[in-house]
Amino acid sequence: MGDVAFADPGTARTAPLLAVCAGYFMVILDVTIINVAVPVVGRELSASLTGIQWITDGYTLVLAGFLMTGGALGDRLGNRRVFSWGVTVFTVSSAACAFAPSAPFLVVARLVEGLGAALIVPGSLALLQQAYPAPAARSRAFGLWGSMAGIAASAGPLLGGLLVSTVGWRWVFLLNLPVGVACLLLTLRHVTRSPRQAARALDWPAQCAVVAAVALLTAALNEAGRRGWSDPAVVAGLGLAAAAVVAFTAREKLARSPALPLSMLRSPAMSGPAAVGLLFNFGFYGMVFIASLDFQRRRGLSALETGAALFPAVAMTMFASVLSGRLTRRTGDRPLVVSGMLLAALGLAGWAAAGADAPYPLLVAPMMAAGFGTSFALTGSTTTVMAAPPPAYRGTASALFNTTRQIGSATGVALGGSLLAASDDYTTGLRTGMTIGALAYLTAAGIAWRCVPAKHPSGQPPG
Repeated sequence: MGDVAFADPGTARTAPLLAVCAGYFMVILDVTIINVAVPVVGRELSASLTGIQWITDGYTLVLAGFLMTGGALGDRLGNRRVFSWGVTVFTVSSAACAFAPSAPFLVVARLVEGLGAALIVPGSLALLQQAYPAPAARSRAFGLWGSMAGIAASAGPLLGGLLVSTVGWRWVFLLNLPVGVACLLLTLRHVTRSPRQAARALDWPAQCAVVAAVALLTAALNEAGRRGWSDPAVVAGLGLAAAAVVAFTAREKLARSPALPLSMLRSPAMSGPAAVGLLFNFGFYGMVFIASLDFQRRRGLSALETGAALFPAVAMTMFASVLSGRLTRRTGDRPLVVSGMLLAALGLAGWAAAGADAPYPLLVAPMMAAGFGTSFALTGSTTTVMAAPPPAYRGTASALFNTTRQIGSATGVALGGSLLAASDDYTTGLRTGMTIGALAYLTAAGIAWRCVPAKHPSGQPPG
């Protein structure tokens, strides 16, 4: 029941990977592609500043808040089923976004779109774990899955700018329709039903605490970039998020069927790579955000030109994911994760040393190092996390890993915005942001050295 069946042998290697990566690509693309379109959307739909913020941030907020719920539903009802539900919800809500007659309608549609995304992401890793049981094939699949995030996030502004300047902002959402339909058909045709844990009850109090904690934390981080870290709303949000975490921990100690057993969190193979994921997303997306603002506001580039300027970082993610997937069988995961984090740290440190006035050609190598190092480390981190839990908790493990990464992204963007806002000419803010990002990568390298196993997660020595 847990094995994958295919319509013909020729599709056995690619069909599940295409399905999962298509779904994941849509989810991440919609985080960044809207940034270029939202000023035009605001004008055409007469949206207020608050409405524009909700169009941008509402999706991310729901995505981050409901990832753990999506993972728990996948474990209980079957990851393929919940993944397919997520693709359906995401595609239909994307159509609603495209034909939205007003700003409030678009805000609601974006919230529903975020819910669909939260159902897609946890199941994506669990389905790859199921579809590619051989360690080498699984590592390659995880690597390509991870590269989708970097490509989609960095290509979003470029693609969004191209669509808005040619066919209009509604095509930012219409683009998801053919991709979503193809993803759903591939999933239903080529991936067999996943095992279900029907006897495992959903711990709704714990799920509500997780949703509250992550949503409050993400909202507070988003507002910190705009209002400052000492703003009462930001402080209150962080405090309430901490209270929700305490409530979740207390509940899990008492629950008969916990949503996330605390023993899993105490496992270095689970908590270590999750922390690494938080730190490298912090470094990478903080770098992309700071660079985007610097390119547009100080260097005077358009959104389209900014997307092109960031392309070196994007190009490296795909190359690094393929290479790491091939090397992991020989080296094991630890050397790849550690070396990737060290390379990315070197890149951001080089950018900090070059300063804000460095000519663009000098910034290409740091961007390439950050993109390559992050994607190079992602494969091993993902493989370690997904090998750590029992099969009944694979969806939950995937959700935990992606939740920490989402928090890392939000923190990196929020801190980057705060640092640039506090710097009159961006020079100090840029250097400080890149330095902090480099330190985050170095910290991730130290954690990976302690927590990522030297041997392959299958238990066999590399090679």
